Order: sequence, then structure tokens, then C-alpha cells
Amino acid sequence: MRINVPTALTWARILVIPLFVGVFYAPVHLLSSGQQNLAATVLFVAAAVTDWFDGYLARRLGQTSAFGAFLDPVADKLMVAASLIVLVHLGRIDGMLAFIIVGREIAISALREWMAIIGAAKSVAVSLLGKIKTTAQMVSIPMLLFHGLLLGIDTHLVGTLLLYVAAFLTLWSMVYYLRRAAPYLSAGTTPERRRPEGGPH
Repeated sequence: MRINVPTALTWARILVIPLFVGVFYAPVHLLSSGQQNLAATVLFVAAAVTDWFDGYLARRLGQTSAFGAFLDPVADKLMVAASLIVLVHLGRIDGMLAFIIVGREIAISALREWMAIIGAAKSVAVSLLGKIKTTAQMVSIPMLLFHGLLLGIDTHLVGTLLLYVAAFLTLWSMVYYLRRAAPYLSAGTTPERRRPEGGPH
């Protein structure tokens, strides 16, 4: 497996997860609560920026690959799952919100894998709704990690509201993807053997 710059950045995002989680388990005399919050927020935001940057570099340098396309969303989902687990542990979000978001990611990832196997991956490609969900999610998490006032804004309150929005959009987008995949799921056959009416051509 050849490691290029975009793939290296994606691996770096995965490797920073233990450091991110470890911030909240550092001995009390090393980091105060506020410093832990700030450090975790900076690490999460840096990972999010890197996510955009490695995609940009892959396209710019012509270094897109099947492995990179697989690894990138895995890194994103691991970072989000780790963040939500930490936030539940800290008592900043309800466990049900974390379950909805993480459970949906597992279910839709499995659905996309199966749809790719039968040659119908385009039917469950990322939609605008999914992108809005991801944006709300990626803004809410660092706010909840910061957990304080920022420029007079209560980041915990705003982050909580945005995470509820993300959870709602998570369920909505899951229904959307399941409806797109329903003709294939009900038939249990490949698109070559059965094309759903109004489906992709």
C-alpha cells in the first residue's frame, strides 16, 4: 500500500483520537478542566480542517485512491464516535443522542457497502440532507467540548441545540437513504436483474 500525502493526513486524524480522548484523563495537576476543554476542542477542529484538506489535496495532486476513499469516512466516523462517547461520559449530552447518531452511521455504512456490492452505490450517494446533517454535527461537537462562554455565546446551549438538530437530520437522512435502497432491499436482487421504476439508469 502506497502512502501519499492525503492518506498520511487521514492516518494522522485516526492516530490523534487516543490523544483527544486522553486529554480528559490527564492527571488533574497537568491540565485544568478549562484547559482540557480547550485542548480537546482544538484537536477536534484541527481534525475537521484536516478532513477537508486531505480531500482537497487528493483532488489537487491527482492522488485519489480506492483505499483513501475507504479510509477517509472511517476516520471521520471514529472521531465523531469518540467525541460523542466522551461527551456522554462527561454528562454533557444524552446517551440517546449519541446512540442515534452512531447507530445511524453504522447502519448506513453497512447499507452503502451492500449497495456497492450489487452495483447500485449511486442510489445511496451522499445527499444535500446528509451534508447539512454533517455540518450541524461538526459545529455542535466542538461547542460542547469547549463547554463555556465564547464571545458571550453559551457554547454548551448552542451546541446542544445543534446536536438535537443533527440527530433529527440523522434520522431523516436515514429514512431518505432507506427509501432509495428499498426497491433493492425488497427484491434482494442486483440492479441488472431488476431495475426499480424511476431508479437510476
